Amino acid sequence: MKTGVIDVGGGFRGIYGAGVFDSCLDQDISFDYCIGVSAGSANMASFLGGQKERNIKFYIDYGFRKQYASLGNLLRKKSYLDLDYIYGTLSNTGGEYPLNYDSIMASPTEFVIVTCNALTGETIYLNKSQLSRDHYDVFKASSALPVVCRPYVFGGVPCFDGGIADPVPVARAFADGCDRVVLILTRPRDEMRTQDKDRLPARHLARTYPRAAEQLLLRYKKYNDSLELAKRYEAEGRLLIVAPDDCCGLSTISRSHESLEQMYQKGYRDAAAIRPFLEKAE
Repeated sequence: MKTGVIDVGGGFRGIYGAGVFDSCLDQDISFDYCIGVSAGSANMASFLGGQKERNIKFYIDYGFRKQYASLGNLLRKKSYLDLDYIYGTLSNTGGEYPLNYDSIMASPTEFVIVTCNALTGETIYLNKSQLSRDHYDVFKASSALPVVCRPYVFGGVPCFDGGIADPVPVARAFADGCDRVVLILTRPRDEMRTQDKDRLPARHLARTYPRAAEQLLLRYKKYNDSLELAKRYEAEGRLLIVAPDDCCGLSTISRSHESLEQMYQKGYRDAAAIRPFLEKAE
């Protein structure tokens, strides 16, 4: 029985997944396969590294620093999020909270990271074999939000956030051989996406990366279709959706300390459903 977990990310809403994974660490729950999108991939890195509460520090402490996310970054570096600061300065050896690279690489868990080719709009699935110590570019490539961030070049390819390519990679997890999957959402399970909020960013993006802009316009449909697929699998007992009942006022880039703490606690509590699901699957 191959078990998998998906974390769809969602910017600062991703702290919900951080709570889920911290609960999994406390319960000694492991998975055979992890696939993460954007901030979801960073949550998984700390999980596989056995670093409980590491992500809280990033969301609630570091995330309020100007070096992390600010209009100043956008003006100076063309990226609202300074991905080199987040996944380099803070996370490298000697940084304030280094990633446990050795534990990630020693883990038998498959680790897949989703990103988007900015030139073609195609989905790229990276894996932990493409990590090396103090070179965590796979996470930068998966987390480069279109418009507010410039694409991050990985392997010579400019990449945007994986959420515009495969926002809920349920089909991929099962195609990779999973028998049972836990899906971590950062929106309520019945909340469907609309195209409205993506139209203006897509129009701007189309000037430089037209194929990526096309995918951004289709994101709502891909999200909704994958969520419907997830619910079908859930009805069959093959998948468990873990999702917050509300977003506590958080969005992709807006945050408050109180809302982040509330969202984390929701994730930690909701993870109680995971062990019964996995044990039933056995």
